Amino acid sequence: MKKQAVLSLSGGMDSSTLLLHLLANGYEVTALSFDYGQKHRVELERAKSLVEYINDRKFYNKQDNYVKHQVIKLDGLQQLLNSALVTGGKDVPEGHYEQDNMKETVVPNRNKIFSSLIQAVALSIATKNVGDDCTVGQDVAIALGIHAGDHAIYPDCRQEFRDADMEAFRIGNWDSHLVSFYTPYLDTDKFGILEDGLEACKALGLDFNEVYKRTNTSYKPIFIKSPWADMTTTGTWYSDYKSAASVERIESFIKLGRPDPVAYADETGPVKWEVAKAHVEKVLAEHKKTTI
Repeated sequence: MKKQAVLSLSGGMDSSTLLLHLLANGYEVTALSFDYGQKHRVELERAKSLVEYINDRKFYNKQDNYVKHQVIKLDGLQQLLNSALVTGGKDVPEGHYEQDNMKETVVPNRNKIFSSLIQAVALSIATKNVGDDCTVGQDVAIALGIHAGDHAIYPDCRQEFRDADMEAFRIGNWDSHLVSFYTPYLDTDKFGILEDGLEACKALGLDFNEVYKRTNTSYKPIFIKSPWADMTTTGTWYSDYKSAASVERIESFIKLGRPDPVAYADETGPVKWEVAKAHVEKVLAEHKKTTI
């Protein structure tokens, strides 16, 4: 019996890398994505594309999909939330990812909402084969891609929140001892995550660029309509390179010493990697001056 994990798969770089990490470590994965009215909804398309790419690889048994993926729609929530990340909210801030304006990107209680649903699925998997004597069950890991860079801005990414959340889950459910959290990136940054992704790609025989072009970190994605199209829905989504989340991602690729395979754009249209890289290097240099 394969190890089981339930993954919160946003379609971003962190959770997508964790998907690779889990597969490289022998897990069968149930991946859950959430549509809560986020402006960067393209991340859901990227998550779907990545799962399809992975499940189609030759190193997997074609009779089985080792990644099961479900998008959960939280209809009606968008209009009730106050956050720059939600459609209808304030503009997503730009600049360095450690600046206070990043607090505008907090979605109230988002991780608790997601966590409750993920816990329900994980416990269902864990107890699916439990007999009448309640002696049979399977351990299931809830995998989250939260990392050290999230702690200052997002309180629901901190360990104390996870501990309290898990305690409430254990109090409220039978057989909850079968479910545990797995957060391997809690003490590392985005660069450390990307390094792990590179190693996982090698272990799984996956193309690094094919994987990471199927991820989205941008909170301000840019849709550019095809010039020959007569419908506004025909075109391509690009990542911006000025929002704080994009700055953090691009910094990690700069440290890794290789271009980001994601396509970038600004108000002028698509841009080359060198343009995005130069902008981020300038932002990082200016931020460094303010912290000296």
